[in-house]
Amino acid sequence: MSLHQPRRTPISDAEKETRIALAACYRLAAYYRMTDLIYTHITARVPGEEGRFLINPYGWRWEEITASSLVKIDVDGNKVDDSPERVNPAGFTIHSAIHRASHGAAWVMHTHTRAGITVCSMEAGLETRLNQISLQFHDRVSYHDYEGIALNLEERERIVASLGDNPVLLLRNHGLLTTGASAAEMFNNMFYLERACELQVAAQSTGQPLRLVSEEVARHVARQYDAANHEDGDLGLEWAGHLRTLEALDPGYKD
Repeated sequence: MSLHQPRRTPISDAEKETRIALAACYRLAAYYRMTDLIYTHITARVPGEEGRFLINPYGWRWEEITASSLVKIDVDGNKVDDSPERVNPAGFTIHSAIHRASHGAAWVMHTHTRAGITVCSMEAGLETRLNQISLQFHDRVSYHDYEGIALNLEERERIVASLGDNPVLLLRNHGLLTTGASAAEMFNNMFYLERACELQVAAQSTGQPLRLVSEEVARHVARQYDAANHEDGDLGLEWAGHLRTLEALDPGYKD
């Protein structure tokens, strides 16, 4: 396989910006060790092109992803650019389900991390009242029962129904999924969801009784997080910090 194939299809400035932000998400996920070799995906809708989104070329490690390497496909799985790369059918099924149904979720991220799958395999799932990190997800998490490797297109409607209006979906016995209106929002959700899972597994591994905050406090803190992220602009500040990390590591993701 030859990496970094030159792209011939012209793209808009908006698509170029989306490609760069999406490539950044892949590189950041690799840096924070949220990858599963060549599996799982992060996708983004193409601005101004109804029913089209960008996905990683199947077989590439996330450390290798660049803006120009991303593949443009439609919600039926057809490539609509000149990329020679393949697309993972399972990734298409999960991501196209959300892209074709929810106009608010322009960005979708799915992972198979150790802590994430561990929590997804627990009957109770994520305990959102356990600590300050998990409280931001209080009343914002949905669940979807495992149906096998996601190759059945009929499952798409059930995935969307399970997600509902929440930004977070725990795929039972499978992995984590987050959505967002922007790269910053989607990645922020996954970054802290993964941290919440890690902290829960660590706390439960002690064998000690867990002390949960009250429902009243949980709802209060969830509102505080919403205000900080969307009113005070913390999302933008965090995303800028992530991008500075990438610039120091390797700015080649923008190519």
